[in-house]
Amino acid sequence: MCKYSNIDCAPIFQPQVGSFAQGMVVSVPLHYSWLKKETTGADLHNTLSKHYQGSSFVKVMPLGENGAKDANLLERDAFLRPDTLADTNIMQLFVFHNDSAGQAVICARLDNLGKGASGAAVQNMNIALGLDETVGL
Repeated sequence: MCKYSNIDCAPIFQPQVGSFAQGMVVSVPLHYSWLKKETTGADLHNTLSKHYQGSSFVKVMPLGENGAKDANLLERDAFLRPDTLADTNIMQLFVFHNDSAGQAVICARLDNLGKGASGAAVQNMNIALGLDETVGL
């Protein structure tokens, strides 16, 4: 692929197909070469965990495929089910990494109708009005 598209890093393929009334998984593929030298999947996970520590709505899930499997977060031990968080304002962040290949994929699982624009609007209004961000959500 790199040879014919004249790119330095091979793309990270991650097909996702499904029929769900609500819920989505958003994936951000990363090549470590784009990041600070010596960055690992654990570094990415630790940074997200620190940033979202104490968050009411954003939860950083266990690191990697094994962490997700051990916590029973994968459907059939194989994939993130998009509709798991239906009717919630919760977003789960996952870091799946392959340090030897220098790649990671950060995934966000959320209910696009709950945590989407309407939930964000209520949450932002609460903050702007000095209310607890969870009111009405």
